[in-house]
Amino acid sequence: MLSLRRYSLYAGIAICVIIIFTYYREPIISRTPLKSQIPLKTGPTPFKGSNQLSDANFSWEQVPVRYPVKKLTQLPTAKPKKLPKVQFDFASHPETDEEAAWRKERLAAVQQTFERCWKAYREHAWGHDELAPISGGARDGFGGWAANAVDNLDNLWIMGMKDEFEEAVKLAETIDLRKCTLQQVNVFETTIRHLGGMLSAYDLSGDERLLTIAKEFGDMLIVAFDTPNRMPITRWFWSKALDEPQVADHHVLVAEIGSLTMEFTRLSMLTGDPKWYTAVERILGHLDAQQEKTLLPGMWPVTVNAQTADFASDSLFSLSAMADSTYEYLPKMHALLGGIDARYEKLYDSSMATAIEYNLWRPMTPDNADILISGNIRKQNRNLDPILDPQGQHLVCFAGGMFALGGKLFDNPAHVDIGKKITDGCIWTYEAMPLGIMPEVFRMLPCDSRLECEWNETAWKDAVKEESPDSNADADSLIALNRLPRGFVQLADRRYILRPEAIESVFILYRITGERYLLEAAWKMFSAITSVTKTDLANAALRDISFSKEDLANGEEIRLDSMESFWMAETLKYFYLIFSEPDVISLDELVFNTEAHPMKRRLPK
Repeated sequence: MLSLRRYSLYAGIAICVIIIFTYYREPIISRTPLKSQIPLKTGPTPFKGSNQLSDANFSWEQVPVRYPVKKLTQLPTAKPKKLPKVQFDFASHPETDEEAAWRKERLAAVQQTFERCWKAYREHAWGHDELAPISGGARDGFGGWAANAVDNLDNLWIMGMKDEFEEAVKLAETIDLRKCTLQQVNVFETTIRHLGGMLSAYDLSGDERLLTIAKEFGDMLIVAFDTPNRMPITRWFWSKALDEPQVADHHVLVAEIGSLTMEFTRLSMLTGDPKWYTAVERILGHLDAQQEKTLLPGMWPVTVNAQTADFASDSLFSLSAMADSTYEYLPKMHALLGGIDARYEKLYDSSMATAIEYNLWRPMTPDNADILISGNIRKQNRNLDPILDPQGQHLVCFAGGMFALGGKLFDNPAHVDIGKKITDGCIWTYEAMPLGIMPEVFRMLPCDSRLECEWNETAWKDAVKEESPDSNADADSLIALNRLPRGFVQLADRRYILRPEAIESVFILYRITGERYLLEAAWKMFSAITSVTKTDLANAALRDISFSKEDLANGEEIRLDSMESFWMAETLKYFYLIFSEPDVISLDELVFNTEAHPMKRRLPK
């Protein structure tokens, strides 16, 4: 059995990195720019400056370019290929009347929850980014650009709420991109939520107003690429861009720079303007050129240097937070473009081969479950072996769906099996917790082998003691004090912030395999989550999922006054779709961005 003590140093480093970046999926926290990030004073074009923002006729499209692109890259023009079918053949395996009634009852329950949350947002936080679900207040952590409304435009259409959809579109038309509640905009978050939300709603509804707004967001976001090497500033002081030259940052999360491809490509496809595709194609070129030059060849490090376009030097490698969607978008871009750019399959194959070899591990569980978890790898230099940090994250549950989708698109059944084991691992973790809800971050004891792994009570308790700062503490006392379910060595972050990644993979795997146990698992997850998170208005994040139902009945309050827009936009969408008819948002016709916004795939005629 592998000892956890040898991982402690690297685990500490990894935790510090995660704390510093505060999980990139959370609202942006302002940072003081490094001295090396001072804009270069190279040949500026005369600008009117940020005083333009007071001009009612201001348009981001008209902002002069300091560092023009020498040559635009055109979208591929080859005819889309006929890719392997993704979805299970549900028509050949029809459900019984009883099964259909069971499914529709659960579909109605999900829609009722969504409608209740939408009503609360409409009444208490209309036009703001988020509803505070306990106090009834409003928050604007994503610029004050009505994130929750934009993020749910596609949901309103999918769920048949056409009156609410029309009202939300009219609200979106009032968004003023001359104004922002933040000094620093997270380009990634704005791209996946606002741009992705508009594009998806346009693809589903055909409403031209949405494409117009999407283009306005695209015109703003492309200004963040106006740097000497045309690499984007991912944490962008947007108003300064009108006053002074910009330069990309030295330290950038690979997920934030590598996960703009779907939205920018789709915008170019719909408008015929290649400037957005050109921007992300340049990033893809660096990822492609440096994939085999990193310290862990095949994968890119969590942090990269955008200013020098160095995507290879750092030492932490993960499919988890801060890196996840860069890998997620490889098979999805293959689907979006119709399989005509061979690089996406190559990049996917190489990165997943490395992740399978190093990042995936089987945890020791009391029931000897055949499951997999994706952890973090630290490789300090080429002469040292990679070191696994046996950490699990709720966020990395997305990898189950990614492997399953990649396995179908690239005709690799082994990847579908891996995706199933990762997804089953997330289901297992949900069911192992006293409230039936998975924590943000946890640690378990890795098995020596993925093939066989027998439960060892003594080894588990020894690992619990090794993780404790009190080396003299008794293992049983530590387990009781820290409320550790059997098999868990540490609950490093006990929150549940209404995340979607587990149900996302359950949904994708169900659409791919048709296995009904996934419907049962989804309903257990939905029931557990809603029973604990429900407030008088909507649903709330949780500060600690390790308490028991008895603790809550005795007055323990674990709800937080927070409901990020992805609760409705992603989590409830995937719960809704898994209980819908399988042709509703078919994976053979559409592909989801990382904020669960479906976009039309290029398909052969």
